[in-house]
This record gives sequence, C-alpha cells and structure tokens, in this order.
Amino acid sequence: MLSTLPRGEGQAVLIVPGFSTGPRSIEPLRAALCALGYHAVDWGAGRNLGMSAALKNQLAESLRALHATHGPVSLIGWSLGGVFVREMARHQPQLVRRVITLGSPINGHPDANNMVLLFRLATRGQTVKTDLEGFARRITPPPVPCTAIHSRRDGIVAWQASLEDPAPNTENLEVGGSHFGLPCNLQVLRLIAERLARAS
Repeated sequence: MLSTLPRGEGQAVLIVPGFSTGPRSIEPLRAALCALGYHAVDWGAGRNLGMSAALKNQLAESLRALHATHGPVSLIGWSLGGVFVREMARHQPQLVRRVITLGSPINGHPDANNMVLLFRLATRGQTVKTDLEGFARRITPPPVPCTAIHSRRDGIVAWQASLEDPAPNTENLEVGGSHFGLPCNLQVLRLIAERLARAS
C-alpha cells in the first residue's frame, strides 16, 4: 500500500498516543510515515497518563526543537493525544504545519464518551471533576489546518464529539473501524499521507 501513497521529504511529524497508552500503540503509524519519507517521532513522554505542567513544558520544548531542525511540524494525536496536539498548536501556531486528530474528544460534552470509565479506573474509582469551562474554550480549533478523523463505530469516544466545528481551516473525515484500531487503520494512513502531502 505504501507505494500508492504520496511521499514526504523529511518533514517532521510528532505523534501523541491516547490515554493510558504509550509509544507502542502508535508505532505502526510512526513506522509507516517514516517509510514514506517523513521524520516521524513519538512524543517522547512514555505512557500518556494525562497533562501536567511539566509535560506541557516538555511538549513545547520538543516542538521547538523539531521546528529548529526540520521546519514546521505536523502534529498527530490519537484520542486524548489529539486534545494535546490541538493545544500545542494553539500556543505555538507559528511552529505547526497542521494538526490531525484521530477519534479525539474535542467537541460536544466532555463526558460523552466511555473514556470516563478509563479515567475512573486510572484514578481507582475516584470522581474526577470535569473542567467544563476549559473544555468549552478548547472547542475552537487552533489557527492552523485541522483534520479530524472519526469512526461511527469508535466505541470509546462518541463520534460527534470527535468533530471539528465548521471553519475555513477545518475538515472532518470518516473512516471505518474501532477506536483502538485507529493508529493502525489503513484508511487513516491514506488520509494522513494525503494531508501531509498538501502544500499547506
């Protein structure tokens, strides 16, 4: 399949995994993009257990370092990772080429998904207060081209919550498959390769 896809020329791509997963979960996607000629890297922070001030600074520095070496960086985030990359682009849009989210809870109500159950498991059943105001502020897309890929058969995140609001810089694309299969979904790979090949 790779031979049928547009190729890159060493452009940087930073990929962030979903909640409770790490680099292995996104390795099929990263390896495929490297094979297509991109400088694709994982986020370098191990397992995704949520955001912190230290992690925010680490991601900002990683983005600056990639940009300094390779120019504008494309950001890809799976599930919660998509929330992270949108915020990275919001805070440093001058360093970002585009954002692609995969089944990410970026719209609607933050609890309109089964990720709430995963959070409860991770916090040993403790109630996690939802920051509704913060979530509402994050619905507006960052000022870069944004592609939201979703599946109606996701099973974890409500597909409606994975959509960008209509805007000149946003698009929503549907694929088949499950939430956990998105990082190794061939439809997803094709859509990503086609978007990364665009001039802007």
